[in-house]
Amino acid sequence: MMLIVGLGNPGPNYEHTRHNIGFMVIDELVKRQNAQKLSSSSFNGELFKFSNHFLLKPLTFMNLSGIAIGAVKKFYKIDEVVVIHDDLDLPFGTLRFKRGGGHGGHNGLKSTDENISKEYIRVRMGIGKPEHKGEVASYVLSDFGKNEQGYLKEWILATCEAVECLLTNSLEDVSTKHTIKNFQLK
Repeated sequence: MMLIVGLGNPGPNYEHTRHNIGFMVIDELVKRQNAQKLSSSSFNGELFKFSNHFLLKPLTFMNLSGIAIGAVKKFYKIDEVVVIHDDLDLPFGTLRFKRGGGHGGHNGLKSTDENISKEYIRVRMGIGKPEHKGEVASYVLSDFGKNEQGYLKEWILATCEAVECLLTNSLEDVSTKHTIKNFQLK
C-alpha cells in the first residue's frame, strides 16, 4: 500500500505556481487512475484511492503538509510514502528520485520529516532558482513562464509515468528509467 502525496498550496491564487507542481501531478494521476475521492475532512487534505493505493493533496498549506501526511499514513497504516515536490536546487524540467535526505529549506519537506521521519521516497521536480536569494518566496509562488508552460504538460505526464512505475518497480529501476537530467526549453 502506497501513499502518493503532491505538495502545494490550496486555493486559486496558487493553482498554477511553481510550488504547486506536486498538486498538478496528483490531479493528473487522479484522472489517469480513475481514482475515487474519499471523505477526508479529518485528514486536512483531498484524498483519493485507486487499487490499494492513495493519492493526497494536503490542504494545510505547504508549511504544515506533514500534518495531513502523518494523519493518512497512521490511519491507513501506510507502508510506503512518496512525496512529489518542487526543487529549487535542480534546473527547470529536471526529474530525480531519492529516499530520505535533508529538506534543503523546503518547508513542506521539513514538516513531512517532522511528522513521519525522513524515510520516504522523494520525486524531485526541478523548478530552477531566482537570480537573487531574497526572491525565493516570490519565485516559488509565481506562475511558470511562457517557455516553461510549453513543456509543463509533457513533464507532468513523464512524472506520472514514473510514479506509476514506482507502484511495481524498485526506486533504483525507476530512477534509472525515468530521471530527466538536462532539459532544454523549447
